[in-house]
Amino acid sequence: METKVNRWLILVACIIINLCLGAGYAWSVFQAPLMEQFGWTTAQASLAFSISFAMVPISMMIFGPMQDKEGPRKITFAGGIMFGLGMVLTGFTKSLTTLYITYGLILGFGIGMAYGCTTATTVKWFPDKKGLAGGLTAAGFGSGAIILAPIAVKLIGTVGVLHTFKFLGVALGVIIAGSSLLLSVPKTVSDKSKEKILVEDTVNFKPKEIIKTVDFWILWAIYTMGCVGGMMIIGHASPIANEHIGFTIGKAATVVSIVALANTLGRIVWGTVSDKIGRYNTTVIMFVSSGIGLLLLNMTKVVGSTLSVIGIAAIALSFGGFLGIFPGITAETWGPKNAGSNYGFVFTAYGIAAIFGPRLAAVIKESNNGNYGMAFLIAIGMNIIGIVLTLWFKNKKKKDELKLN
Repeated sequence: METKVNRWLILVACIIINLCLGAGYAWSVFQAPLMEQFGWTTAQASLAFSISFAMVPISMMIFGPMQDKEGPRKITFAGGIMFGLGMVLTGFTKSLTTLYITYGLILGFGIGMAYGCTTATTVKWFPDKKGLAGGLTAAGFGSGAIILAPIAVKLIGTVGVLHTFKFLGVALGVIIAGSSLLLSVPKTVSDKSKEKILVEDTVNFKPKEIIKTVDFWILWAIYTMGCVGGMMIIGHASPIANEHIGFTIGKAATVVSIVALANTLGRIVWGTVSDKIGRYNTTVIMFVSSGIGLLLLNMTKVVGSTLSVIGIAAIALSFGGFLGIFPGITAETWGPKNAGSNYGFVFTAYGIAAIFGPRLAAVIKESNNGNYGMAFLIAIGMNIIGIVLTLWFKNKKKKDELKLN
């Protein structure tokens, strides 16, 4: 059936778009060369990364209602141009202010425009496989650094960090804009998924309605707790591997790729698992996995470098899972019709984590003679809070369902 075939083609296009957007996750390989060239501190340079990803949910909230009404194609195209432009302009930076505007505001805004569309589009096309489709789409976002981090490292060594931004900006902007032309939203549904869609369509909240509910704020808090540790690791993967574990710059770049791979696999694996055992059971498991990973990383001197890298991978794997399953949680809780708009508001949790996680690590490192330990312990505490909130919310949902029945 045409609709069924087309939805898989659209899924592939969304994955390719997100793979390009995932270049943002390779920030840590750009950070050290920028610091060396301009004399910036870790806290100063890492703020560009935080601003960039903090802009993502803001952009999603602005453009979510537009793409829910008009479709994803035009907004994704514009987002690709914005993303590429931000990266190209970063190649001309000479000051922190310029860096914060180009890489932080412009590039981050472009990510939000395109990522919000791809996420909502796959949820609408795959009501019968939300976890898998959401995980695959989010995996594209997470996997960008796997491919682009090594390419960026080679380009930086050859042409310098600023020219690398320019080359990548042009190439990735063109790919995103071209892939966006394949996007659309479903007008008809397959017989297999029709019944499920009709049931879900009876509940379709708008953003202004969901933010008034207790459920929104609990899920928002859970999402925030789940993302802080992951954003901390992603934003500092290279220096953590180099300075905390003691790897060379070359091995540190490999760790960045491992983080990206784990981040990617987590979105697929945990998204699929959540289809089988439920979103909230999966969420608890991810919090436990992340907490263990942070503990191993905090005990590097005791457990050694191998277990520390395994810990880093566990944190990234769990972080990826949160991005893989929360689009599905959003659609299941408040309906698929306004999924783009609603997820933009839920995704502000990610934006808060993008600011708080990397910034926390940078400040603690600089105030403790390069020691990240306290940052890891704080993140462990947030995972514990996340487990408690998730179990409480799961119990609340059961009681709410019993009352309705």
